[in-house]
Amino acid sequence: MNLLIIRILIFAVLFYAGLKLFSMYRQWQRERLTQQHQDQQHDGGHMVRCRWCDVHLPEEEALREAEQWFCSSAHRDRFLQEQRSQRDNDTDP
Repeated sequence: MNLLIIRILIFAVLFYAGLKLFSMYRQWQRERLTQQHQDQQHDGGHMVRCRWCDVHLPEEEALREAEQWFCSSAHRDRFLQEQRSQRDNDTDP
């Protein structure tokens, strides 16, 4: 009976140590991936300029419409509205 209890305790300790090592490995992986993601963000990527206000921003955050880049939907809408009104004025006799 004593031998069975000792075996169960050894198994429990080994199981706990395995879980602890596995959780440490997972945490190390998460930290490594977070660091890689932060490094990519610091790189900045390709910058584009808002057609309306000339602000530079990363391409991933910009809105694209007809080969033009915009920092927000409001600036995109204003620019397109201005373009339409200019075309309407040019076509009026």
